[in-house]
Amino acid sequence: MYHKYFGLRERPFQLVPNPNYLYLSKYHEEALAHLKYAISHGEGFAEITGEVGTGKTTLCRVFLESLNKNTEVAYIFNPNLSSVELIKAINDEFEIDSRADNTKELIDHLNQFLLKKKEKKKNIVLLIDEAQNLSKDVLEQLRILSNLETSTQKLLQIILVGQPELDIIINSHEMRQLAQRITIRCHLFPLDLKETRDYILHRIHVASQKPQVTLSNSAFRKIYRYSGGIPRLINILCDRAFLAAYVEKKNAITGKIVQKAIIELESKNISGKYFAPERRNPGLMFLLLLCVILIMYIIFYPDQTDLIRFNFLK
Repeated sequence: MYHKYFGLRERPFQLVPNPNYLYLSKYHEEALAHLKYAISHGEGFAEITGEVGTGKTTLCRVFLESLNKNTEVAYIFNPNLSSVELIKAINDEFEIDSRADNTKELIDHLNQFLLKKKEKKKNIVLLIDEAQNLSKDVLEQLRILSNLETSTQKLLQIILVGQPELDIIINSHEMRQLAQRITIRCHLFPLDLKETRDYILHRIHVASQKPQVTLSNSAFRKIYRYSGGIPRLINILCDRAFLAAYVEKKNAITGKIVQKAIIELESKNISGKYFAPERRNPGLMFLLLLCVILIMYIIFYPDQTDLIRFNFLK
């Protein structure tokens, strides 16, 4: 493939969640720091959300690899489970007896395990990826599991990672008891233009410290506009653009090459069409509000408006 042509050890834009390629934007750094804080301080519940493709799973892998031997983790990445199935899966991860078919017996086994680990001063963590797929019954079961505690410490720390829908579910009226227990919340926003550029260069650098490829400013802008700063979409487009440059035997990724790659992706119904939510500018918001008030005033008080205009001209 093209990686050898560009002096790379491997393709830098593969879609697998390889922790070596994690680019820490300010939001990723914040989320990782909060997760480490949650573990070190024994927080009961933490929640990490982010749009599809923003690097949540990769962040989870990096977090898990950063843990020391004093921490044991049950990592659940397929949460389409019933309450009983979830506890069975948790017990399996911790190598606890999971043969029972009722929640009481399963939780009893889990509680005994947690108490023994706490005596050895171990941290026990349950990390659930794709948590937006959890039913409300299962989320309620997780709330009950968070009640496993001593008089001074939580026995189990729970981290939920999922798409923004997870936050909507948790903030619903039925889930208010669970929402009150979540002490740490972080959201992974898409990258901005500068971060998109740094992200691409970071992945190229990881693949090779001496790459034989360059990208023009126009290429970076087109990649950003197409992807909206979503890392997964950046990867898809960059991989295709690098392939296009390889086919043309060029060592520079230009805006023209990126545009060709975009056309090819869209012809195969692989389209970005995701635009990151604008980070609100307070000054702009105030100006827009002022304009709305002025228009409403003109509509409902035309006589006063004429008087104001006359005095102003005078």
